[in-house]
Order: sequence, then C-alpha cells, then structure tokens
Amino acid sequence: MTLAELENAKAESLKEIAAANDAAAVEALRVKYVGRNGSIPALIKAMKDVPKEERPAFGKAVQAWRAEVEAALAAKGAGSVGEKSVDADLTLPGRWWGLGVKHPLSRVIEETAAIFGRLGFTVADGPELETKFNNFTALNTPAHHPSMDRSDTFWFGEDCLLRTQTSPVQIRTMMANKPPIRVICPGRTYRRDTTDATHSANFHQIEGLYVDTKPVSLADLKSVLAYFAKEMMGDGVTVRFRPHFFPFTEPSVEVDFTCHVCKGKGCNVCKQSGWIEVAGAGMVDPRVFGHVGYDAEKVSGYAFGFGVERIAMIKYGIPDIRWLYENDVRFLSQLA
Repeated sequence: MTLAELENAKAESLKEIAAANDAAAVEALRVKYVGRNGSIPALIKAMKDVPKEERPAFGKAVQAWRAEVEAALAAKGAGSVGEKSVDADLTLPGRWWGLGVKHPLSRVIEETAAIFGRLGFTVADGPELETKFNNFTALNTPAHHPSMDRSDTFWFGEDCLLRTQTSPVQIRTMMANKPPIRVICPGRTYRRDTTDATHSANFHQIEGLYVDTKPVSLADLKSVLAYFAKEMMGDGVTVRFRPHFFPFTEPSVEVDFTCHVCKGKGCNVCKQSGWIEVAGAGMVDPRVFGHVGYDAEKVSGYAFGFGVERIAMIKYGIPDIRWLYENDVRFLSQLA
C-alpha cells in the first residue's frame, strides 16, 4: 500500500466510524480496523516488506491512522484497543464491602480491662524485649529453672530475651511506684513451644497485680478471679482452684474453667480431664518484694496471669488456637 492509498483508507475508515449509529456497528468497526486481525495491525506486521527508505514515513503514517481511528472510536463510546465496549448502568449502587470486626483477642483484652477496671485496676504496659533481671531474677526464678534454658526461651545474648510472660511489667511497675498498686498487664509473650491445638510460640497474656500496705489475702484473690470468670463467661462457668507452685508466688494456685468443647465430659482438647487451665495465681513471694525495694514486713499482695487465647477459645467455642492467627475472614465474621 502506497502512502496515497493509506491516506484514502484512513479517510474511508473515519467516514465509516462517523456514520456508525449504534454500539454494535462501532464494535464491528473497532474489530475491523484496530482489532487483533484488523487492517492497521496487519499493516504494522507488513512493515518488513516496505522498502527501507520508505519505512520511516510509512510507519509514521500508519501510527497516525491508528491514533485517529482510536480517537474516533472512543468518541463513539467504544473501548480501547483489545477491549470490548461495556454498557454499564451508572444508577446502580456501589458494592458493599462490609465493615471490619474486632479480632476475638482484641475483644477479650478490652473486655478484661473493663471488668478489672470496675475493681479499680489500671492497665500497665512494658517492652517485649526484656532483661534477665526483670523476666527471671526479680521474679525469684532460680538459675537452674527450665524456663531459662535456650530450648524454652528466645534469648538475644546473655541478658536480653523476648519476654516469656507479662510479669516483668509488674516488676517495672513496682520499681517505679509505691504501694498501693493495682494493675493488669496485657501483651504478647514468646516461648519456644510446639504449636498445636492449645499452644503457640507467640501468644498473649494478661497479668494482674495488687499490692497494698493493708492486709491482702488469698481469699481476696479467689474472689476477684471468681468475679472475673462470672463477668467474662457468664453464670454457667465452673471454676476450680488447685494447689500449685510458681517461683514468684507462695502459696500458689492454678485456675481452671470448664472445657468449652466437651462441657466437662472429657475430650482431646482438655486431655480427657474436662477442664482447661486458664490462669496461674498466688500471693506475691516476699523475696520478689525484696528485689523491687519493698519491705515484705509492711506490704502484701497477690498476682495472677492467664492466657488471652485460652479465654477466647472458651468464650467463643474455638477448638483450635491456630484459627486465631490464620486471618480467615469466614471464621472471623462468625464472631461479629
């Protein structure tokens, strides 16, 4: 095709487009001239057959034809090259993507803060990278305790670690304040644990501490935890306290709630016991007071700590802790 023939073809194509009076006709002309097998793409493919000295002018003329055809098609409402025209009803409402919901762990933390807030507790926070003193020594943990082993704890050097509990926040709070102290300490904790239905290497805890110059007893602790269980889980929950040992409390107890899966009958989640361990608690050991500069003869107090994931599993009937970290919107939306 000579340049003169190309100009005639361009004029004819633009005349046809201008005369098109419906979407079907415009689409047919789009396919005819700029479609994959249209006239203009065919000319571009045939450029190799044009004499070398004529290629620059010929190529420029073809590109100009293409640009004018596409502009004319666009003015008629056709899609761009390689697209089909779409008839859209602009009066239709937009898509509703839905509002997000709070994650169950966030809900439990906020609800726990509200429950203990009614009892006079405030929220304290601290760093996730801790010192050996705050995480172990000040909590009366002996040097040979298994929790200090590198197979149980994420260490960074000799004195820095990812906290294994939020109890170090209690130590920091006592070192910075004088009694009375009444705080809860929610946050992330880390342990080298094998992930299964009830365990994770990264989980959340809420520790609580009450210290006063007035006498504080184990009965006070039990009443507070029983109140929390009732407010969080409802009147149907059963709570039991079992004697236990923790380095930083004496006497110590473990607190169990009825298993959320089998309702106390026994299953794989509760290891056939009918109970789920929720919290560890007890009276603050006098040696802990010594580490933070308190006179153990003048103060007394209790401490407790429980897993947020365990509470969420019981409250929402979640059989596997791993579901809380998979970000499956189908699962999370059920808890809205």
